[in-house]
Amino acid sequence: MATITAADVNKLRTITGAGMMDCKKALVEAEGDFDLAIENLRKKGQKIAANRSDRESTEGAVIAVVNAEKTAGVVVSLNCETDFVGKNESFVKLAQDLAALALNFNTKEELLAADFNGITVAEKLIEQTGVIGEKIEIGAFERLEGAFIGSYIHAGNKIATLTALSKNIEGADEVAKNISMQAAAMAPIALNEDGVDAETIAKEIEIAKDLLRQEGKPEAMLDNIAKGKLARFFKDNTLVNQDYIKDNKLSVAAYAKSLDKDLIVTGFKRATLG
Repeated sequence: MATITAADVNKLRTITGAGMMDCKKALVEAEGDFDLAIENLRKKGQKIAANRSDRESTEGAVIAVVNAEKTAGVVVSLNCETDFVGKNESFVKLAQDLAALALNFNTKEELLAADFNGITVAEKLIEQTGVIGEKIEIGAFERLEGAFIGSYIHAGNKIATLTALSKNIEGADEVAKNISMQAAAMAPIALNEDGVDAETIAKEIEIAKDLLRQEGKPEAMLDNIAKGKLARFFKDNTLVNQDYIKDNKLSVAAYAKSLDKDLIVTGFKRATLG
Protein backbone atom coordinates (compact mmCIF):
# COMPACT_ATOMS: atom_id res chain seq x y z
CA MET A 1 0.00 0.00 0.00
CA ALA A 2 1.38 3.39 -1.04
CA THR A 3 2.29 5.90 1.65
CA ILE A 4 0.21 9.08 1.26
CA THR A 5 1.95 12.16 2.63
CA ALA A 6 0.50 15.57 3.54
CA ALA A 7 2.45 17.00 0.60
CA ASP A 8 0.70 14.55 -1.75
CA VAL A 9 -2.69 15.57 -0.41
CA ASN A 10 -1.85 19.25 -0.73
CA LYS A 11 -0.62 18.76 -4.30
CA LEU A 12 -3.89 17.07 -5.33
CA ARG A 13 -5.90 19.73 -3.54
CA THR A 14 -4.02 22.45 -5.45
CA ILE A 15 -4.71 20.70 -8.77
CA THR A 16 -8.40 19.98 -8.21
CA GLY A 17 -9.63 22.35 -5.51
CA ALA A 18 -11.15 19.39 -3.65
CA GLY A 19 -11.22 19.21 0.15
CA MET A 20 -8.36 17.62 2.08
CA MET A 21 -10.31 14.53 3.13
CA ASP A 22 -11.62 13.97 -0.40
CA CYS A 23 -8.09 14.27 -1.77
CA LYS A 24 -6.67 11.87 0.80
CA LYS A 25 -9.43 9.34 0.13
CA ALA A 26 -8.92 9.61 -3.64
CA LEU A 27 -5.16 9.07 -3.28
CA VAL A 28 -5.64 6.08 -0.96
CA GLU A 29 -8.11 4.49 -3.38
CA ALA A 30 -5.70 5.16 -6.26
CA GLU A 31 -2.74 3.84 -4.25
CA GLY A 32 -0.84 7.09 -4.72
CA ASP A 33 -1.45 7.37 -8.49
CA PHE A 34 -2.18 11.08 -9.04
CA ASP A 35 -3.74 10.68 -12.49
CA LEU A 36 -6.05 7.95 -11.22
CA ALA A 37 -6.94 10.03 -8.14
CA ILE A 38 -7.86 12.99 -10.35
CA GLU A 39 -9.92 10.69 -12.58
CA ASN A 40 -11.74 9.31 -9.52
CA LEU A 41 -12.56 12.81 -8.32
CA ARG A 42 -13.95 13.67 -11.77
CA LYS A 43 -16.07 10.52 -11.78
CA LYS A 44 -17.43 11.61 -8.41
CA GLY A 45 -18.27 14.95 -10.01
CA GLN A 46 -20.05 13.23 -12.91
CA LYS A 47 -22.17 11.22 -10.49
CA ILE A 48 -23.11 14.26 -8.45
CA ALA A 49 -23.78 16.26 -11.63
CA ALA A 50 -26.15 13.56 -12.88
CA ASN A 51 -27.98 13.45 -9.55
CA ARG A 52 -28.34 17.24 -9.43
CA SER A 53 -29.09 17.90 -13.10
CA ASP A 54 -32.66 19.00 -12.33
CA ARG A 55 -31.62 21.47 -9.62
CA GLU A 56 -31.91 25.21 -10.24
CA SER A 57 -28.58 27.06 -10.34
CA THR A 58 -29.74 30.64 -9.78
CA GLU A 59 -26.88 31.82 -7.56
CA GLY A 60 -23.23 32.36 -8.44
CA ALA A 61 -21.04 35.13 -9.81
CA VAL A 62 -21.44 37.31 -12.91
CA ILE A 63 -18.16 38.69 -14.23
CA ALA A 64 -17.43 41.26 -16.95
CA VAL A 65 -13.98 41.37 -18.54
CA VAL A 66 -12.61 43.69 -21.24
CA ASN A 67 -9.49 43.10 -23.34
CA ALA A 68 -6.39 45.27 -23.04
CA GLU A 69 -7.24 47.21 -26.21
CA LYS A 70 -10.74 48.03 -24.85
CA THR A 71 -12.28 46.80 -28.11
CA ALA A 72 -14.00 43.62 -26.90
CA GLY A 73 -15.56 42.38 -23.70
CA VAL A 74 -17.52 39.44 -22.32
CA VAL A 75 -19.98 38.91 -19.51
CA VAL A 76 -20.02 35.38 -18.13
CA SER A 77 -21.97 33.97 -15.20
CA LEU A 78 -20.78 30.93 -13.29
CA ASN A 79 -23.91 29.54 -11.67
CA CYS A 80 -24.37 27.41 -8.56
CA GLU A 81 -27.25 26.50 -6.26
CA THR A 82 -26.60 28.55 -3.12
CA ASP A 83 -25.52 32.06 -2.25
CA PHE A 84 -23.02 30.59 0.24
CA VAL A 85 -21.06 28.91 -2.58
CA GLY A 86 -21.52 31.90 -4.90
CA LYS A 87 -19.68 34.15 -2.43
CA ASN A 88 -16.83 31.70 -1.83
CA GLU A 89 -13.47 33.21 -2.76
CA SER A 90 -12.34 30.15 -4.74
CA PHE A 91 -15.63 30.04 -6.65
CA VAL A 92 -15.40 33.74 -7.57
CA LYS A 93 -11.77 33.22 -8.66
CA LEU A 94 -12.86 30.38 -10.94
CA ALA A 95 -15.58 32.63 -12.41
CA GLN A 96 -12.98 35.34 -13.05
CA ASP A 97 -10.59 32.87 -14.68
CA LEU A 98 -13.34 31.52 -16.94
CA ALA A 99 -14.42 35.04 -17.92
CA ALA A 100 -10.83 35.94 -18.83
CA LEU A 101 -10.61 32.77 -20.93
CA ALA A 102 -13.96 33.59 -22.56
CA LEU A 103 -12.46 36.71 -24.16
CA ASN A 104 -10.92 34.34 -26.72
CA PHE A 105 -14.27 32.91 -27.86
CA ASN A 106 -17.54 33.98 -29.44
CA THR A 107 -20.00 31.47 -27.94
CA LYS A 108 -20.66 29.55 -24.75
CA GLU A 109 -20.18 26.29 -26.64
CA GLU A 110 -16.68 27.33 -27.73
CA LEU A 111 -15.83 28.24 -24.14
CA LEU A 112 -17.07 24.91 -22.77
CA ALA A 113 -14.89 23.05 -25.28
CA ALA A 114 -11.80 25.18 -24.53
CA ASP A 115 -8.73 23.92 -22.68
CA PHE A 116 -8.54 24.76 -18.98
CA ASN A 117 -5.29 23.51 -17.45
CA GLY A 118 -5.30 20.26 -19.42
CA ILE A 119 -9.04 19.53 -19.38
CA THR A 120 -11.99 21.20 -21.06
CA VAL A 121 -14.01 23.87 -19.29
CA ALA A 122 -17.00 21.49 -19.36
CA GLU A 123 -14.92 18.84 -17.57
CA LYS A 124 -13.70 21.43 -15.06
CA LEU A 125 -17.31 22.29 -14.21
CA ILE A 126 -18.10 18.62 -13.61
CA GLU A 127 -14.98 18.31 -11.47
CA GLN A 128 -16.05 21.31 -9.39
CA THR A 129 -19.54 19.88 -9.03
CA GLY A 130 -17.90 16.93 -7.29
CA VAL A 131 -15.68 19.19 -5.18
CA ILE A 132 -18.45 21.57 -4.10
CA GLY A 133 -21.42 19.21 -4.13
CA GLU A 134 -23.66 21.60 -6.06
CA LYS A 135 -24.69 21.94 -9.69
CA ILE A 136 -22.10 24.22 -11.35
CA GLU A 137 -22.62 25.54 -14.87
CA ILE A 138 -22.00 28.47 -17.19
CA GLY A 139 -25.18 30.53 -17.33
CA ALA A 140 -24.96 33.76 -19.28
CA PHE A 141 -22.41 34.31 -22.04
CA GLU A 142 -22.49 37.71 -23.74
CA ARG A 143 -19.87 39.25 -26.02
CA LEU A 144 -19.62 42.87 -27.20
CA GLU A 145 -17.20 44.57 -29.58
CA GLY A 146 -16.77 48.22 -30.49
CA ALA A 147 -14.44 51.19 -30.80
CA PHE A 148 -14.38 51.41 -26.99
CA ILE A 149 -15.76 48.93 -24.46
CA GLY A 150 -16.33 49.68 -20.78
CA SER A 151 -17.68 47.46 -18.02
CA TYR A 152 -19.26 47.40 -14.58
CA ILE A 153 -19.77 44.63 -12.01
CA HIS A 154 -22.33 45.35 -9.32
CA ALA A 155 -21.36 44.67 -5.70
CA GLY A 156 -21.69 40.99 -4.86
CA ASN A 157 -21.20 39.90 -8.49
CA LYS A 158 -24.97 39.62 -9.09
CA ILE A 159 -25.11 41.85 -12.19
CA ALA A 160 -22.49 42.74 -14.79
CA THR A 161 -22.70 44.95 -17.87
CA LEU A 162 -20.72 46.08 -20.91
CA THR A 163 -21.14 49.28 -22.94
CA ALA A 164 -19.78 50.07 -26.39
CA LEU A 165 -18.98 53.64 -27.50
CA SER A 166 -18.30 54.90 -31.01
CA LYS A 167 -14.91 56.45 -30.16
CA ASN A 168 -11.87 55.70 -28.04
CA ILE A 169 -11.18 59.18 -26.66
CA GLU A 170 -10.00 60.66 -23.39
CA GLY A 171 -12.78 60.29 -20.83
CA ALA A 172 -14.42 57.36 -22.64
CA ASP A 173 -13.55 55.01 -19.76
CA GLU A 174 -15.57 56.99 -17.22
CA VAL A 175 -18.51 57.51 -19.58
CA ALA A 176 -18.65 53.84 -20.53
CA LYS A 177 -18.49 52.78 -16.88
CA ASN A 178 -21.25 55.21 -15.88
CA ILE A 179 -23.50 54.03 -18.72
CA SER A 180 -22.74 50.42 -17.77
CA MET A 181 -23.87 51.28 -14.23
CA GLN A 182 -27.04 52.76 -15.74
CA ALA A 183 -27.71 49.53 -17.63
CA ALA A 184 -27.15 47.51 -14.45
CA ALA A 185 -29.52 49.65 -12.38
CA MET A 186 -32.29 50.36 -14.90
CA ALA A 187 -32.38 47.08 -16.84
CA PRO A 188 -33.16 48.44 -20.33
CA ILE A 189 -34.64 45.92 -22.74
CA ALA A 190 -32.86 47.36 -25.81
CA LEU A 191 -30.34 50.00 -26.88
CA ASN A 192 -32.98 52.11 -28.67
CA GLU A 193 -36.40 51.89 -30.32
CA ASP A 194 -35.03 49.86 -33.22
CA GLY A 195 -33.97 47.11 -30.84
CA VAL A 196 -37.46 46.51 -29.42
CA ASP A 197 -39.13 43.57 -31.16
CA ALA A 198 -42.46 43.98 -32.94
CA GLU A 199 -44.27 41.63 -30.55
CA THR A 200 -43.33 43.76 -27.54
CA ILE A 201 -44.41 46.95 -29.32
CA ALA A 202 -47.76 45.44 -30.31
CA LYS A 203 -48.31 44.22 -26.75
CA GLU A 204 -47.55 47.65 -25.25
CA ILE A 205 -49.90 49.38 -27.72
CA GLU A 206 -52.69 46.94 -26.87
CA ILE A 207 -52.14 47.41 -23.11
CA ALA A 208 -52.27 51.18 -23.58
CA LYS A 209 -55.48 50.96 -25.62
CA ASP A 210 -57.15 48.70 -23.04
CA LEU A 211 -56.35 51.18 -20.27
CA LEU A 212 -57.67 54.06 -22.36
CA ARG A 213 -60.92 52.19 -23.05
CA GLN A 214 -61.32 51.59 -19.32
CA GLU A 215 -60.92 55.35 -18.84
CA GLY A 216 -63.71 55.92 -21.34
CA LYS A 217 -61.63 57.48 -24.10
CA PRO A 218 -63.27 57.52 -27.58
CA GLU A 219 -62.12 54.73 -29.90
CA ALA A 220 -61.10 57.26 -32.56
CA MET A 221 -58.55 58.80 -30.17
CA LEU A 222 -56.93 55.57 -29.04
CA ASP A 223 -54.26 55.25 -31.74
CA ASN A 224 -52.80 58.72 -31.21
CA ILE A 225 -52.84 58.50 -27.41
CA ALA A 226 -51.37 54.98 -27.51
CA LYS A 227 -48.49 56.26 -29.66
CA GLY A 228 -47.69 58.78 -26.95
CA LYS A 229 -47.69 56.04 -24.31
CA LEU A 230 -45.44 53.93 -26.54
CA ALA A 231 -42.99 56.83 -26.75
CA ARG A 232 -42.96 56.89 -22.95
CA PHE A 233 -42.33 53.14 -22.92
CA PHE A 234 -39.31 53.63 -25.19
CA LYS A 235 -38.00 56.43 -22.93
CA ASP A 236 -38.26 54.25 -19.83
CA ASN A 237 -37.00 50.99 -21.32
CA THR A 238 -34.36 51.74 -23.99
CA LEU A 239 -30.88 52.63 -22.78
CA VAL A 240 -30.05 55.73 -24.83
CA ASN A 241 -33.50 57.27 -24.22
CA GLN A 242 -33.57 56.71 -20.45
CA ASP A 243 -32.99 59.62 -18.08
CA TYR A 244 -29.37 59.48 -16.97
CA ILE A 245 -29.50 58.37 -13.33
CA LYS A 246 -26.78 60.80 -12.19
CA ASP A 247 -28.43 63.79 -13.90
CA ASN A 248 -32.06 63.34 -14.94
CA LYS A 249 -31.96 66.53 -17.00
CA LEU A 250 -29.99 64.50 -19.54
CA SER A 251 -30.83 61.36 -21.46
CA VAL A 252 -28.12 58.69 -21.62
CA ALA A 253 -27.49 59.65 -25.25
CA ALA A 254 -27.08 63.30 -24.24
CA TYR A 255 -24.75 62.35 -21.40
CA ALA A 256 -22.46 60.57 -23.89
CA LYS A 257 -22.48 63.65 -26.13
CA SER A 258 -21.50 65.84 -23.16
CA LEU A 259 -18.02 64.32 -23.55
CA ASP A 260 -17.94 64.65 -27.33
CA LYS A 261 -20.70 65.89 -29.63
CA ASP A 262 -20.21 62.92 -31.95
CA LEU A 263 -19.97 60.22 -29.27
CA ILE A 264 -22.66 57.54 -29.57
CA VAL A 265 -23.56 54.53 -27.46
CA THR A 266 -23.41 51.69 -30.00
CA GLY A 267 -24.32 48.70 -27.83
CA PHE A 268 -24.60 47.12 -24.41
CA LYS A 269 -24.84 43.71 -22.77
CA ARG A 270 -26.30 42.91 -19.37
CA ALA A 271 -26.38 39.66 -17.43
CA THR A 272 -27.81 38.86 -14.04
CA LEU A 273 -28.34 35.83 -11.83
CA GLY A 274 -31.73 34.17 -11.46
